[in-house]
Amino acid sequence: MNKKEYIWNFLADLEKNNNKEWMDENRQRYNSAKQYWLDEVASVLKRLSAHDSSFEQFQPKDIITRINNNRMFHPDKPIYKGHFSCSPAGKADELTKVFFAFGPEFTMIGGGLYRPDNKALKSIREAIDFDADGLTKILNDKKLIEVTGGLAEDENKLKTSPKGYSNDHPHVDLLRYKSFTAQYTPLKKDIINADLATEVERVYLAIQPLVNWLQKAISV
Repeated sequence: MNKKEYIWNFLADLEKNNNKEWMDENRQRYNSAKQYWLDEVASVLKRLSAHDSSFEQFQPKDIITRINNNRMFHPDKPIYKGHFSCSPAGKADELTKVFFAFGPEFTMIGGGLYRPDNKALKSIREAIDFDADGLTKILNDKKLIEVTGGLAEDENKLKTSPKGYSNDHPHVDLLRYKSFTAQYTPLKKDIINADLATEVERVYLAIQPLVNWLQKAISV
């Protein structure tokens, strides 16, 4: 049995029947899909630990996201998500070394800094001002572009230069970003038939130069 296909089919059915009554009737299917997801996450952690021992500290059950949407401030959201996801990071970590989500609603593997706070964003802009060539070299790396397409688009990107920087700054385009991430969005047929640990590892290795640059920038 293809466990990822089982997960996908359950989530697809959940999207069509997004209510508590259906979930209660299909609780066993959910429990099976969740366990299969925990198994996938465990395999990913084992693979990534070969590159970074910090992944050894995480237990799958502690780093997967809940199936329920947070509707406190978004009551229009459906009750349940149409994807499973995982972010192996500590509560105090601002930077995401890798994040992966799987399901018909949302499938992606990536990492970086998504909407950092003002202090971290200020540090990144200062690092760009000081070492834009270093970041540009990373963003133009053949492996990063082949795997993710480069720096992900930022819907919150400023229309003009940020405060303290002129519009004719040689790297004003980078300074306008408010998120610095790179990601790979696989097709269903590709991710279901692939080994998830291998795919996450491939993206992780491609984005680590960017992640390391960002880590250094916010640690100063």
